[in-house]
Amino acid sequence: MADVKIAVIVGSLRKDSFNRKIAKALMSLAPAGLVLEEVDIGQLAMYNQDFDDESIPLAEWTAFRETMKQYTGVLFVTPEYNRSVPAVLKNALDVGSRPYGQSIWNGKPAAIVSVSPGGLSAFGANHHLRQSLVFLNVPAMQQPEAYIGNVANLFDAAGEFVNAETKEFLYKFMLAFAEWVNKVERQ
Repeated sequence: MADVKIAVIVGSLRKDSFNRKIAKALMSLAPAGLVLEEVDIGQLAMYNQDFDDESIPLAEWTAFRETMKQYTGVLFVTPEYNRSVPAVLKNALDVGSRPYGQSIWNGKPAAIVSVSPGGLSAFGANHHLRQSLVFLNVPAMQQPEAYIGNVANLFDAAGEFVNAETKEFLYKFMLAFAEWVNKVERQ
């Protein structure tokens, strides 16, 4: 497979969040052919359709939309807030899906990794995000699913994995994602 650019979108704004650590680990485990780059969503103002309706979209919305157009696929890494995705992630979905009919998400293959310090592994956020992606016509990889719970026990003080089993799972997840991207792109 020729190099394929994948946007990594992290649903946590904290620079040292567990989600960001998992995202960095996934980026390091990507097989040849996938080029993963994190796309920052923290600067996006909350979506207000009036700006698009009046043809004066905010500069950060335009920059985000243009940036996302250069990526073939998306890897979402998200925590769970109140059994859903964080507002910053939902806002990025909204900004990218507008103006109506010009969605930057349309047809991009995706995968979701949900991360939590608790045992439920952000299951609710993972599935809530999948609902939004269905509407946005984003084919999300179905298997393997990735729910990373008890994440605080997976890293040492330097941010390196201490759990070989999880590292192996994430490596296999990235192999499957590469296959998924290739399959969707061939269609």
